[in-house]
Amino acid sequence: QVRLVESGGGLVQSGGSLRLSCAVFGFTDSIYTMTMSWYRQAPGKERELVESISSTGGSTNYADSVKGRFTISRDDRKNTVYLQMNSLKPEDTAVYYCNAVTRYYNTYWGQGTQVTVSS
Repeated sequence: QVRLVESGGGLVQSGGSLRLSCAVFGFTDSIYTMTMSWYRQAPGKERELVESISSTGGSTNYADSVKGRFTISRDDRKNTVYLQMNSLKPEDTAVYYCNAVTRYYNTYWGQGTQVTVSS
């Protein structure tokens, strides 16, 4: 059974840091064959793409608001993707979701992890 399990969310003060993890289970392929992404959804807003990392290891920032503060990385041996979040702001408060797109364009989502940044 394919599962993406996020962890690392929580409550942090403005200016603080968190590192989210997304552990991937149940794929016959390693995650190095996949594009892995982090999305977030704040209350009352649409889900937005935060950052992606391709199977070749190239990362792309999609949310201008996180450039220079958030960094995506992957450990293919552990089938885990990370999102390092620094200089957090209250507007970063959201549920953060891990997403995997396989080389066959199948898409999978994790259950989400809550990040709350207090001012």
